[in-house]
Amino acid sequence: MSAHLGIEEAYSAVEKASALLDVPCSRDRLWPILNVFTPFEGGFIFSATAGERGEDLDLTIQVPRSIADPYAHAVSNGLIPKTDHPVASLLSDLQKGCSVDECLIDVGVVGGFNKIYVHFPRDIQGVAQLCELPSMPRALADNAGYFARHGLDGVAMIAIDYRNHTTNLYFPTPGGLEPQTIRSLVRGLGLPEPEEELVESATKTFRVYFTLGWDSSTIERISFARTLDLPLIRAREPEFARFMTGTPYTYDGDRFSISIVKWSPGGAWFNGGSYYQFGPLQREVFRNFLKK
Repeated sequence: MSAHLGIEEAYSAVEKASALLDVPCSRDRLWPILNVFTPFEGGFIFSATAGERGEDLDLTIQVPRSIADPYAHAVSNGLIPKTDHPVASLLSDLQKGCSVDECLIDVGVVGGFNKIYVHFPRDIQGVAQLCELPSMPRALADNAGYFARHGLDGVAMIAIDYRNHTTNLYFPTPGGLEPQTIRSLVRGLGLPEPEEELVESATKTFRVYFTLGWDSSTIERISFARTLDLPLIRAREPEFARFMTGTPYTYDGDRFSISIVKWSPGGAWFNGGSYYQFGPLQREVFRNFLKK
């Protein structure tokens, strides 16, 4: 199949994925957003949160290279309001401070435009480098010691959430993490002792990421992403497992999916993503990981 996905084909796939979760998919609501970010030249991913059937389906879509500033593009097309909050400057600061390989957007089928992912795996940035960015939340510098104690320094991707005014920092962990490191990371945020079964699943993480905001030094959430742990998901969230194993995809072989266990003061839960289409860089990143 061509890497250029047509909008009709994309919308049809979204309808099928939405139906698996009973999420209402409105052409009038979604089509204008999809149209703003065509052509679909690379990655296209379906993701959702376990236990939220009927609420929303998130789409992660690679931004065409012809769109140099996806934030300005979204604002100019009325997808999100312009703001003076530092969240509006973070993409620009990252583009000035490092070599960005690609950007992706996050769109809720119901909720609309949410995030921009800034991906720079060929120019990994240290915590100290990122702390120098004028718009980076102070929470990163305030927690630099926490990251250093756990051997986390290189960041390969940052997600900028324009609705919630938060950011996620993604640290690659291609060799996984030891159980004691995972427990220490969770405990270090003042969270309860994690369940052993969830810790065991998280040891196979290929990236751990943290959610920070601008209004507090507190790390709001910690997340461990790995290839799909289907036995665990089936045992705990059977409806979510049916979604994860039922979404359409365009490539040969098995469907590629990831599962994510997250911890916050509200407890632990699962998120997951299934790849409908790969971009070249995403295929390279995951191929390298799966060879290990």
